[in-house]
Parts: sequence; C-alpha cells; structure tokens
Amino acid sequence: MTKKMSTHQAEEDRRNDEILIYLNGEIVPKAEAKVSVYDSGFMLGDGVWEGLRLYNGTWAFMDEHLDRLFEAAKAIDLDIGLDREGVENALLETQTANGMTTDAHARLMVTRGVKTRPFQHPSLSQQGPTMTIIMEHSRPNLPRPIKLATVPHIRGLPMSQDPKLNSHSKLNCIIACIAAEKAGADEALMLDVNGFVNTTNACNFFIVRKGEVWTSTGDYCMNGITRQKVIDLCRENGIPVHERNYSLVDTYGADEAFLTGTFGAQTPVGEIDGRQIGSGQMGPMTERIRSLYKNLIEKECA
Repeated sequence: MTKKMSTHQAEEDRRNDEILIYLNGEIVPKAEAKVSVYDSGFMLGDGVWEGLRLYNGTWAFMDEHLDRLFEAAKAIDLDIGLDREGVENALLETQTANGMTTDAHARLMVTRGVKTRPFQHPSLSQQGPTMTIIMEHSRPNLPRPIKLATVPHIRGLPMSQDPKLNSHSKLNCIIACIAAEKAGADEALMLDVNGFVNTTNACNFFIVRKGEVWTSTGDYCMNGITRQKVIDLCRENGIPVHERNYSLVDTYGADEAFLTGTFGAQTPVGEIDGRQIGSGQMGPMTERIRSLYKNLIEKECA
C-alpha cells in the first residue's frame, strides 16, 4: 500500500523541538506554551486563525492574511485585543526570537479566551482573548501527487457555518479527511450543497481541461489567498480561468488537477476516486502556474 501523505507534509527538522511560541504577549519555550482547559478554543472551537509563510525574510501576502483575520474576528464578534500593528509586531517578534529567515510557517490563533464556567455562552469568556503564534521551520516534502476521494460530507450554507470563515471549528473537515483515508486516499474532495465539485478538506481545488483552468464558484469554500493569486496570475498571463460549477464527470476527465494553499502553494493531484488524472503526475499547466507563483513570491518577498 502506498505510504500515507497529507498536503501539509513537511521535512523533519529537529530545530522545531526547541521553538519559541508567542502566548498572550510573551515568548515562551514550546514545553511551556500551555492554554487553560477552560479556554474557549479548547472547549468549543471558538476562535479564528491564519496560516502565513515566510520567504526570504518576508511574510508573504501579510496584508491579505491580516485583513482576513480581522474580518473573521469581526464576524464572530471577537476582540483580538491588539490592533493590526500589534498583531504584525507579535509575528515579527516571534520570528526574531526563533531566528527564522525563510521556509517557515506560522499558525496565528485567537480564541475568545478563558471561560468562567464550562458552558457555551460567549459572555462566560470574561478574561480577554487568548492569542498564540506557533512558528515552525517547514519545507514541504511531498514525494508524489496527492490522492483524493470524494466524501459525502459537504461544505455547508453560510447560514449554518459560513465556509469562508477561518474558524477553529474544523470538525466537519476532519471527519471528511477521515472518510477519505478510510477509502485509501490522502485527503477528501468535498462537494457543495448542489453536488458540484467544491474544495478539499484542507485546500482549494482546481482542474485543467483543454488548456483552461477551472475552480469552484467560491460560494461554498474558503476563499483562499493562494487560490486568488492563482486566478489573478492566470488572468494576467493569458491563461483561460473560470470560477464555475462543474461535476465529478468533468473532474474525472480533467487533464490535470492541483490544490492551492499557503503551505504547499500548488500541489499536484494524481488520482481521484481511484481514477488517474491525466498522466498521474504534475502536468504542464500546473508546472507553469507553479513557476508564475514562484516569480510572484520572489517579487513579493525580495
């Protein structure tokens, strides 16, 4: 059986054993970075987060990531406790403390904080927010294209839990990933409420058909920053790109498929539901988009 993989698989790096973590204004050793069992994030998944990637001393697309963080916090009526400059300084302080210059990944998390009693109502969170930044040395290590399996779990309507919200509550996606693994795949391909191909449990999803790049409408998935950069790059470089509804039939017949995300940038997909996609390896369009994205990163993080 092929060894299991994930889209966030990274090289082992022993330096991560000794990383320093930001926790509520302090930089502390990994072993001392502890959060209360009464914390809203631990107890209820009540919080928002962002993932950022460091290239050549610069956090790529930081403005877009912080825009999304503050927008998500406003949506759930969460006071982060810091202004935008304060959050940026916390990120840079953590980077400096760890001596990181490139190939690092940060997970910035804010919860509603410690509760006075172990119940749901947000008014029980009275001690202010909990803010944590976990920063690791991280180079992607994906020895083969990803295998996906379509699962029955969907990304829902905005009136239940808006899939555009980058919240701590990821159980729906975790259950989808488990179902895909049970089916012998690496991760899950999730449909939308109308049965059209939507996203994976962890990344945005694209296919290539006859020289055109297709992705979902974006109505029922996280509107990823890397996703949007790929769409923009296609438009700027004469590559036909469509945000549209399409089916599994369209997907199985695709010439290529790939995923987008902050960690892996563009990750090729070689198999979906036991069906080989194209050659089963990274296709020429994915390679071209990867090259365009690399050039964008070099310009952004010069």
